[in-house]
Amino acid sequence: VALNPEISPEVLDYCMPLLDLVLVMTVNPGFSGQSFLASMLPKIRDVRDRIDRSGHSISLEVDGGINAKTCGQVLEAGADILVAGSGIFKNPPYDEAIRCLRSGSF
Repeated sequence: VALNPEISPEVLDYCMPLLDLVLVMTVNPGFSGQSFLASMLPKIRDVRDRIDRSGHSISLEVDGGINAKTCGQVLEAGADILVAGSGIFKNPPYDEAIRCLRSGSF
């Protein structure tokens, strides 16, 4: 299930047993290079809490504005998987950007 910024995490309550992964979008989908919406951090925490309380094995993925400055916040909020496009490819050297994202250190 993918949750765009305007979609409430409450929708997960109806389908949690059927899920393997929840994707929280931290930008409005449409084009690459958008800025991370910090207002989505409480939503990530809420989704993490719902997953943990469900007792199901569900991954929490976050996509949108992920870079060396935002990855730590997103991981701390509860994400398991980070999707980074521009955060890597617009910030060479790529190996350093990837290493930074993998370690969560910046």
